Amino acid sequence: MTAVDETTTDPAAGSPANTARAHSHGAGTVPDASRAERVTSFDVADFTVPTGREEEWKFSPLREFAPLFEAGPAGSARVEVTAPDAVVHRTGTLQEVGAGTAFTPGDRAAAAGWATTTEAHLVSVPAEAELDAPVVVTVRGTAGSTTSGHLVVEAGHHAKALVVLAHTGSGAHRGGVEVRAGDGADLTVVTLQEWDADAVHVGQHDVLVGRDARVRHIAVSLGGKAVRVSTNVRYAAPGGDAQALGVYFADAGQHLEHRLFVDHEATNCKSYVEYKGALQGDDAHAVWIGDVLIRAAAEATETYELNRNLVLTDGARADSVPNLEIETGEIVGAGHASATGRFDDEQLFYLQARGIPEDEARRLVVRGFFAGIVERIGVPEISERLMTTIETELAATALAGASSTEEN
Repeated sequence: MTAVDETTTDPAAGSPANTARAHSHGAGTVPDASRAERVTSFDVADFTVPTGREEEWKFSPLREFAPLFEAGPAGSARVEVTAPDAVVHRTGTLQEVGAGTAFTPGDRAAAAGWATTTEAHLVSVPAEAELDAPVVVTVRGTAGSTTSGHLVVEAGHHAKALVVLAHTGSGAHRGGVEVRAGDGADLTVVTLQEWDADAVHVGQHDVLVGRDARVRHIAVSLGGKAVRVSTNVRYAAPGGDAQALGVYFADAGQHLEHRLFVDHEATNCKSYVEYKGALQGDDAHAVWIGDVLIRAAAEATETYELNRNLVLTDGARADSVPNLEIETGEIVGAGHASATGRFDDEQLFYLQARGIPEDEARRLVVRGFFAGIVERIGVPEISERLMTTIETELAATALAGASSTEEN
């Protein structure tokens, strides 16, 4: 287990960070270069095949992801879209659905996915529309297949909508997602990684926040053998407010990786990042990398990022690295925090002292740990389904532990 001590820099509740010069503050490791200097390109040739020595790939299981680095022929996953009547859904080539205006591949897998996508989807919410039901996009993979896909989600000015992107099935999948929120829009995008146990998935989600718009991006990763989701947030104009939230639960032999990059370039914008994860079983591995860049022009920025990891058994490992780059002192506040630890013994003792069995006490602690984010999804049936999945995983661990005790 890798534990990163909690660190904070000028929390939003504290005094402004009026630094005199640009600086970079990382916890646990310092990037080899500014996050702004990373290569982005639609050309696969601009990215070498990762070796594991690169900063952005050193935590990843490259053997599992290897099929997704090649730009050879790829199929299209089955995609189903259910949406209210006001929503426009269109299928076509990348060009036909207007892809690429807010999305640029940031690694070889994303570039290969772009190059091999033959079927893209557009979900468009008209200006000033307020949807009374969520848009649900379901991506189904097939065992033994390598697929590529691209989804464009756009909300017109002052529109309000919830879009749920659910990944299920098997195979290896590269998924590009671009989210465009118009001026004054209120958009929530939930991405669910509920793959079968043998699936492999690398996804890049690019979010562009319009003037005075509010966007919430919520990532929930529970399934799959190896999953890596990179979320990038930019601001098209002043006044934008972005929240990036996430929940993940890694089991034995499972790799779940989430990478965040919030690029503050416009003035008077806010961002808040909060990810929580739990791990159990041998070789369970979770990775969270949070990069926030406040550029010189981004005055009056307010930002904070937080990651918490709960290690339930021996043999699990969590890598958590927040990074904060500040190029101007004229900000409202900026900070980050990261912590990895085991169950709080005092919480367990408190519950057990009131007659609650240990396995039930653990379930309550974990449910409380995740509930604050899961409930923000805004769809009660989805939130409850996810909590049920998490509790099923916990029950399986308890049974395995009891069986091991009996054998000894």
